[in-house]
Amino acid sequence: MTALEIDTEYGPARAYLHCAEEGTAVLMLGHGAGGGLGAKDLVAVTRAAQAAGVHVALVEQPYRVAGRRAPAPAKQLDAAWLTVADDLSARFDGLPFVFGGRSSGARVACRTAAAGQAVAVLCLAFPEHPPGKPEKTRQPELDAVEVPVLVVQGERDPFGRPAGGPHHEIVVVDGDHNLSADLESVSRAATEWLSRVLRPLA
Repeated sequence: MTALEIDTEYGPARAYLHCAEEGTAVLMLGHGAGGGLGAKDLVAVTRAAQAAGVHVALVEQPYRVAGRRAPAPAKQLDAAWLTVADDLSARFDGLPFVFGGRSSGARVACRTAAAGQAVAVLCLAFPEHPPGKPEKTRQPELDAVEVPVLVVQGERDPFGRPAGGPHHEIVVVDGDHNLSADLESVSRAATEWLSRVLRPLA
């Protein structure tokens, strides 16, 4: 694992690189709003992707690097993410990038996919709406993505379940918002989907 500190407009971000032996693509994964990169589903997907020949960059947003738990505004999160993506794309010259993350990180990945020229987006526990407030839907962020999207969602997630669409598929697994009840299914879904969406680019 290699740790990089990358300066952004909103302070330094960190990227932790877990490189595959023969990497064919790069998967960037972001953390949830109040959580860190040690979330069990992020760790499981990192290992699975690495084993499948995909480099993984776990990205820590500047507010977390600075020791704050309260998330920064969406505009700052998106800008910092794209700065990290630019830096990493120069390091992994020519490789396709998949954006992803859990919860808030999944939203960032969706919102920045077009600007960052991601070839696909992997969402772990996409927060469709705040708990108990289905009228405050985030579905438009998902629907706006025009590249393939996989959403892995816990069947008892209080943040709801997004609807599928022409570009995105939903895989429902046992568990709630933290997705830790069936990590094997989470890993398998991510591995199968990554190999499917990246195969035409090989």
